[in-house]
Amino acid sequence: MTGSDVVTIARATDKRVELTARGIALGALITLVFTAANVYLGLKVGLTFASSIPAAVISMAVLRAVRNATIWENNIVQTIASAAGTLSSIIFVLPGLVMVGWWTGFPFWQSFGICVFGGILGVMYSVPLRRAMVTGSDLPYPEGVAAAEVLEVGASAGAGTENAAAAAENKAGLVVIVWGSIVSAAVAAIEATKTFATDVVGNVRLGAGNTVSGLDIGLQLALVGVGHLVGVTVGVAMLVGIVLAWGVLVPIYSSMHAPVADTAALANDVFRHQVRLVGAGAIGVAAIWSLGRLARPVVTGVISSLAAARARTNGDGAALPITEQDIPFNQVLIVSGLCLIPLAVLLASFLNGTAIGTAAIPLVIGAIVYIVVAGLVVAAVCGYMAGLIGSSNSPVSGLAILTVLGAALLLVGVAHPSDPNAAKALVAYSLFVTAIIINIATISNDNLQDLKTGQLVGATPWKQQVALVVGVAFGAAVIPPILDLLNHAYGFLGSPIHGITAQPLAAPQATLISALADGIITGKLAWNLVGIGALIGFAIVAVDEALRRGKTRRQCPPLAVALGIYLPMSVTFMVVVGAFAGKAYDNWVATRPNPAAGKRLGILLASGLIVGESLFGVLLSGLIVALNRDAPLGLPGITDAFARPSMWLGLVGCAVVLIFLYRWVGGVARRLA
Repeated sequence: MTGSDVVTIARATDKRVELTARGIALGALITLVFTAANVYLGLKVGLTFASSIPAAVISMAVLRAVRNATIWENNIVQTIASAAGTLSSIIFVLPGLVMVGWWTGFPFWQSFGICVFGGILGVMYSVPLRRAMVTGSDLPYPEGVAAAEVLEVGASAGAGTENAAAAAENKAGLVVIVWGSIVSAAVAAIEATKTFATDVVGNVRLGAGNTVSGLDIGLQLALVGVGHLVGVTVGVAMLVGIVLAWGVLVPIYSSMHAPVADTAALANDVFRHQVRLVGAGAIGVAAIWSLGRLARPVVTGVISSLAAARARTNGDGAALPITEQDIPFNQVLIVSGLCLIPLAVLLASFLNGTAIGTAAIPLVIGAIVYIVVAGLVVAAVCGYMAGLIGSSNSPVSGLAILTVLGAALLLVGVAHPSDPNAAKALVAYSLFVTAIIINIATISNDNLQDLKTGQLVGATPWKQQVALVVGVAFGAAVIPPILDLLNHAYGFLGSPIHGITAQPLAAPQATLISALADGIITGKLAWNLVGIGALIGFAIVAVDEALRRGKTRRQCPPLAVALGIYLPMSVTFMVVVGAFAGKAYDNWVATRPNPAAGKRLGILLASGLIVGESLFGVLLSGLIVALNRDAPLGLPGITDAFARPSMWLGLVGCAVVLIFLYRWVGGVARRLA
């Protein structure tokens, strides 16, 4: 069964098994697991992963036992579960409220309300974008296409004995995900014993004076999985960002400091307080440039959606192919308007009793207007980037920076804080507003990726849109308690509240975004550094445009370069390694039997590496809280003297494990031929 066959069937019938209670239940269970994994991964390394493909494989394995299961029902399951990889991006902002000392934990109903109503708005905003960015564009949607391929293999597996190979691949895919998760969790467990180091760290003084740089390689298999998924083009761009940050900017800015003995402390201080602000400026330019490409297709999509709504109103809705039936536009407007009511209540309750509570009415009105307008903008940008390079590398963090800048500037104009208490309240409020908008952006981003999958398999768009609303609700319910658990166990870097462990979660985006909000509202933001970053961003955009128009048609995605500048090297370096490892693996299996299956299984292995390590991190946090111990799995007798041997053990151990896993998966694909 090919993609065109599936679409033909879809258009021939309106009654089929698609949006079912069992599919919703299975999608909910997968969502709970993947949401927990994504929250941990995002707080630890600043990245989340798209969960559509592993969710599709798990769904097909489970529903295969049901006689009338269909490709469309499996598509609904992955649509629900995919909310895990996107709604979890709230961790790019929400921990900032703890970092600035406004919250001590994550109150459930406020956190849930931000996630669920912001997420539903994201679904609604994505409806008019579907025609512009999915059916009416040539964007590649790499993860959406890959998920469709996996679903089609699963559909073929049930079509008869002649498709025994497809059934075998489907079964092998589940085995690869499970074993990838187990091995990744096992490596993380060894690192928790302190036998393997979690980082290979080194710093160096460059020549005379105080010029320094450093190296920090995070030894997490989850990062390798992320790199495999985003691909070598993004990996190369991130490597360019690393070179700019640590080969150019850190040495330059460190040379301006007074001489110090501790080169590591100086390098890290320069990176955190100067280079990352430069990266923020570069991210802002990259995100705005992406937006500039969108004006025409977005307007076209809205007009097309309105035309479809008029057709339904006039009684011509049945004439629309089933693959073109969105949630009617008038219902989109009604649901969007209804979501704004509880959001306004949330905003007002947040301001109640604060130093800026007397200005609650203009602050709430200003925030609602900003949410509506900025939400539409960031939804469009995120959707475009999802289509270009996939959900896993969408510009959520960059747009969060732009959003908090706009929110802080707007709110300062409304409230004019004149005392420290009012300024602190305004910083917290700007983060609260930004969190809502980021949910809109991330869910719109995810929905368009899912709708591309649906288009390829002949699914019904409105049913997918309803399914994503369900996924949003499930994800919103699990995020607050997971955040509370991780905050209690680890805490966040730079937060006045410390966790049980001595190694707080970096939460790099939340740290930067809260610093930007505080800097704007208190007037302490180093605009000169942001401006330098903007100039670098313009230069990167120019290089990317020149490459695109050249004979080779290569790319250097500006956002990926900017992320390489502002994310810690402990995160980005191993992502680059994963990108090159994935490329080497794809080239290798291309020379062997069954190359297409080999590439698909490689994607599933990468997903397993991410899920296993992330879930282990969540379980470890529960153990830390339950035992009230910093390192509950740490072996006795391991001292600081073992630090260097543990780095070598970790480096060699991770390399050996990766080589073994990739060779094993290649062997699995060969045996399927």
